[in-house]
Amino acid sequence: MTQDHRAGDSRLERGRRALAEIDGHAGEAVVASLADIAPDFATYLLEFPFGDIYNRPGLDLRAREIATIAALTAMGNATPQLKVHIAAGLNVGLSREEIVEILMQMAVYAGFPAALNGLFAAKAVFAEREAAG
Repeated sequence: MTQDHRAGDSRLERGRRALAEIDGHAGEAVVASLADIAPDFATYLLEFPFGDIYNRPGLDLRAREIATIAALTAMGNATPQLKVHIAAGLNVGLSREEIVEILMQMAVYAGFPAALNGLFAAKAVFAEREAAG
């Protein structure tokens, strides 16, 4: 879906479409959870990362999610966001095996604790998917 610039669309509209395609209900839940504390931040979240960056040419959504999963794993302090993007990776065509390999690769660059935390996050996401059918 990269570079979805329909005539007359605002950054916000592009962001809403991208978020729905990539994260589905999980993304909508994040935006909704900000409504009572920081609605402007929800708008920024939709406009910049999803309306601008995810819509750029050059990388498809699979590649963008590979980079995002790797970065969030390496950060080591973003497990809720990592879970959302592991699910997003599955939504855009990554296999469980590919996600596990991405997380294992992070042991080299971010350390074993970060990779372990990422693997446990993936395990939880995979289990949630199985339970949901």
